Amino acid sequence: MVVVVILAILGTLVAPQILGRIDEARVTKAQNDLRLYESALDMYRMDNFKYPTTDQGLQALVRKPDDPNVRNWRPDGYVKQLVKDPWGRDYVYVAPGTGGAPYDPYTLGADGQPGGQGPDADIAVREMK
Repeated sequence: MVVVVILAILGTLVAPQILGRIDEARVTKAQNDLRLYESALDMYRMDNFKYPTTDQGLQALVRKPDDPNVRNWRPDGYVKQLVKDPWGRDYVYVAPGTGGAPYDPYTLGADGQPGGQGPDADIAVREMK
């Protein structure tokens, strides 16, 4: 019985710290994924003189868009595959972006809703700079 009480007390003290680290790790992974997409989008632009449209999306980094103006697309693409965000959803891509940015790749965070705070906050390339 004493052992169970000690384990319960330890669980109450340690669990919040571990759960907080999981949220931090997910946010860091999303930031790293977005930086990778940002680099790939810049390479795409160098080759094709423009960024993918919103309709073409991040998929343009993996598969050549059906657009006759995209003439210099790399045969191997710009990323091997698109990954889901740490919460299992697709990253969002909008072009042009907000505030005069040419594009905005982002994730809606843990809650999948615009806005939010902490792990629920949106994570975007423009906010990481």
